[in-house]
Amino acid sequence: MAESSRKRPILAAVLGLLYPGLGHVYLREWVRALLWFGLIVLTGSLLIPDSVYPSTLTVDSLMAMSEAMPLEALVALSAVTGMNMVDAYVLASRNNRTSQRVAEGGQCPSCGREVDPDLEFCHWCTTELQGSVDAEN
Repeated sequence: MAESSRKRPILAAVLGLLYPGLGHVYLREWVRALLWFGLIVLTGSLLIPDSVYPSTLTVDSLMAMSEAMPLEALVALSAVTGMNMVDAYVLASRNNRTSQRVAEGGQCPSCGREVDPDLEFCHWCTTELQGSVDAEN
């Protein structure tokens, strides 16, 4: 069961490179994905002047836009994208470590605290545990 929840950190980071927040969608971290989507849009709208935006979407107009973009906008957008990639990678790695510890037993899948293997629920957060007493009978 824990193997199905494992995600690839490199894939999450690469998806974040394509568009910030996309790696978090892959990780099913919806709020974080929306925050990264919003942050990249906000950064672009604040730092890219209106005169740079093309009137038509063609390859040539997009190339001209990228050449006319101010340096501080490029740096800020690159920084947001880089931080997003690092966050997605770290989050996927941490989730994989947690799911591995849960699969080995002894930890609640919801809160991550140690539980008594004889109980059918976590006495910290009351999450129902699978594979406890019912699995033994």
